[in-house]
Amino acid sequence: MNFSNSRHISLFTSITTTSVAVMLYTITAIIFYEFDPLVLLVYIGIIFPFTYFILNYLLEKFIWGKIKLIYKTIHSFKKPKNGIKRSGYIDKNIIENVNKEVLEWEEDNLKEIDKLKRMEAYRREFIGNVSHELKTPIFNIQGYVLTLMNGGLEDETVNRSYLERTEKNIDRMIAIVNDLDAIAKLETGELKMKLVKFDIVALVKEVFDFLEIKAHDNKITLYFGAKYENPIYVLADKENIKQVIINLLNNSMKYGLENGKTKVRFFDMDENILVEVTDNGIGIEPHEIPRVFERFYRTEKARSLQKKGSGLGLSIVKHIIDAHNETINVRSTIGVGTTFAFTLKKAPHH
Repeated sequence: MNFSNSRHISLFTSITTTSVAVMLYTITAIIFYEFDPLVLLVYIGIIFPFTYFILNYLLEKFIWGKIKLIYKTIHSFKKPKNGIKRSGYIDKNIIENVNKEVLEWEEDNLKEIDKLKRMEAYRREFIGNVSHELKTPIFNIQGYVLTLMNGGLEDETVNRSYLERTEKNIDRMIAIVNDLDAIAKLETGELKMKLVKFDIVALVKEVFDFLEIKAHDNKITLYFGAKYENPIYVLADKENIKQVIINLLNNSMKYGLENGKTKVRFFDMDENILVEVTDNGIGIEPHEIPRVFERFYRTEKARSLQKKGSGLGLSIVKHIIDAHNETINVRSTIGVGTTFAFTLKKAPHH
């Protein structure tokens, strides 16, 4: 405490003590001594107002001044709402406002702390998943290269086979990096959607043809749930929606049953077209459905089957649909199958 503050506090204490003493003396005189109207008049008319104003002034100057300083400090640390800078005005309801501001500050910071904790947990899980996904192909490549360097390169029964396996693992790493790059661009808005009018039925047929060999190898039948003889036009980014359909069909084939089926259906939803991709695969547990679009997330059944993949396909699907300001949802029953349904804006007729 500096000298000025000490002097003010001493003055405050002296005046307050004197005023209280005068009041006590006057009250004592009235009660225990002869009741003198003049004394009462002097007390009511002079001493009491004088004491009141002195005390009020001192309280205002010291206590109010300190509270105003605290209030301004709290006010300056709070973020402006809606980008509007707060005014410096402070009304007389200072105690109530200080209490309100402190409670609001506490609530905001508790929410922020909780958000940061959840982000930190997600960051740790994400880094762990990336590490796990990259570790497998890296160790495989290392093993194949070491084998070739230790004499396998001269062995014609080994060298080509190990080089081909190395290439597959390199392709897997490239796919993971490309998928991560795509998600990063979608999240930051760097990857813009180029909206064009196209026939969604024709696009799905194109994807069916593209995945025909893979579907045959996985013993999965890809088909339409109805006869779509007329085109269904939507307004969307054609290449990105093609990627969405490829990822959803790949997912259905990966977790489908042997000799299983995956069908695609379209529904007119007034201003939107609803696209459904339904399989009769292993299904997803209800408590796992909210997490299926997370990066690298795999359901317990999927992990037990040890299916390969980047683990980013459904996350990319969600980001692309979100970038179109459309929605995607999942419904599933264990042992029956899973349906992914997403909306696209219907293209105008003109």
